[in-house]
Amino acid sequence: MSVTGETTTTRLTARGAMTRERIVTAAADLMYVRGVGATTLDDVLEASGVSKSQLYRHFANKDEIVRAVIQLMGQRVIEREQNALGRVSTIAGLRRWRDALVKNNALRHGAYGCALGSFASEVADHDVVARQMLLSLFAEWKDLLAGAIRRLQEHGALPREAPIDELATGLLGALQGGYVLAQTARDVTPMATSIDMALRHIESLSTS
Repeated sequence: MSVTGETTTTRLTARGAMTRERIVTAAADLMYVRGVGATTLDDVLEASGVSKSQLYRHFANKDEIVRAVIQLMGQRVIEREQNALGRVSTIAGLRRWRDALVKNNALRHGAYGCALGSFASEVADHDVVARQMLLSLFAEWKDLLAGAIRRLQEHGALPREAPIDELATGLLGALQGGYVLAQTARDVTPMATSIDMALRHIESLSTS
């Protein structure tokens, strides 16, 4: 996925690339915990240990940092989901995927929610570039879920007429809604319940 709107992203020296990475990583950690709005450029400067001139050499403004953070967080999420969903071909496999997400979120008591969902709620209304990036990432995530559900169909667990894309959209929606409920309650139980409802619907279509 390419990122538009960034400043100097080509022909960076090794040191420049490391500096940029420090800025983006520090900003990602802060924005995931505090939120985008509550994270200032001064916060990023302090956390990354770079100078103001170094920061502005790589990013013209906060919006460009946010876009770089979305790219980083998106890569992390998609890589995780590719590893988790890439070979899933059974309902049991989908339940193991669900268990891993809930368990991981329980380590934080559900406090921070989904990184991509949190960014979407904060930036989608005022940054078209960021919104398009997030839209692309969610589409990629949905496609990974659709791939897993399609493999259920190919192995005979679902009928040929099963609406794969609709089921994948519903499952992703249940997951994202579950993240929000868990974040509000500081408890992963609503998240687990939301995903379970979606999985039970998929299972109800089973041909076995």
